[in-house]
Amino acid sequence: MPHLEDVQAALRQIKFPGFSRDIVSFGVVREVVVESDRTRIVLAPPQGVPDLLERIRPEIEARLREIPGLPPLEIVEVAAAGNPAAARAEAPQHSPHKRIPGVRTILAVASGKGGVGKSTVASNIALALAAEGLRAGLLDADVYGPSTTLLLGVEGSRTQVTAEKRIVPVLAHGISMVSMGLFVEREQAVIWRGPMVTKLVREFLFNVEWGDLDVLVLDLPPGTGDVQLTLAQQIEMDGGLIVTTPQEVALADVRRGMKMFQQMKVPVLGVLENMSGYVCPHCDHETAIFGRGGGQRLAAELSLPYLGSIPLIPAIGARGDEGTPIVASDPASPAALRFRELARTLSRDLGLAGADRPAAHSHA
Repeated sequence: MPHLEDVQAALRQIKFPGFSRDIVSFGVVREVVVESDRTRIVLAPPQGVPDLLERIRPEIEARLREIPGLPPLEIVEVAAAGNPAAARAEAPQHSPHKRIPGVRTILAVASGKGGVGKSTVASNIALALAAEGLRAGLLDADVYGPSTTLLLGVEGSRTQVTAEKRIVPVLAHGISMVSMGLFVEREQAVIWRGPMVTKLVREFLFNVEWGDLDVLVLDLPPGTGDVQLTLAQQIEMDGGLIVTTPQEVALADVRRGMKMFQQMKVPVLGVLENMSGYVCPHCDHETAIFGRGGGQRLAAELSLPYLGSIPLIPAIGARGDEGTPIVASDPASPAALRFRELARTLSRDLGLAGADRPAAHSHA
């Protein structure tokens, strides 16, 4: 007779749709029972993914059929809190996603892999949105590799906490920002398990005095994992931007980014190609060291809007290393103007175009 461990091992081979982790490690599998006459599996799909069972049932059935002698399969679905799904279906239907108090719009910036300059792009976009007259904030959700504190020149700063134990974001170049980098030393490694990361992300979302923001930019970690799943379950995002580089090899990464946003039910606003060509600071000659046109071809293949490119200009990286992003430190430069143009496009797509008030921030 098959052992319980055989069934559990098979279930660990099934990925949570759109993510790299399996349904067991995500806590979807609540109970596995192997008896003489039946195999009973109890699943508790997260509230933000109500159709999960329909999507993973065929793979569960297929994998368990491969186990010789396994008794007939019975799959039971319960709500995340433990109540039967049938009872949940009778309750009034409402969206499980929350809005962050005071935050009008959320823009998520993602990449399929690291090393594409996503955090530099996210930081400059947030600053460009503020320069367009919007009240903007930046949440660095890359818990394991926070970099926006360095990029925005607030490394070494520490956040304050209100009497109600709510986090007050740091003000950097006119935007409110929160990052794990504000809570750990630069060289300190963050070695946290999933539940701790989930709790931290929730704190950054709902226990921060963001004030009144027109747009909060989320700098997502590369790939897929606990942070993305937490966001998918907790908040409603209004748009997603995928950052890539020109190489053809980036196709798989862009596709993963698109599928992630689809899983999170986030409209994909488009693909931005970063590091599209090296621009010599002496003669302005541009060299396509990473190839040319890959981002545009990928966007066309995936039927996504192409939002243009950001060239590989040494000043962008240098200003970021100095904590003075190009949009803030050299607003008349071609690179800064390109970010401003991108900010106007995103504002229009997010329904924020036409804001004519100066950027302002107030915190309790």
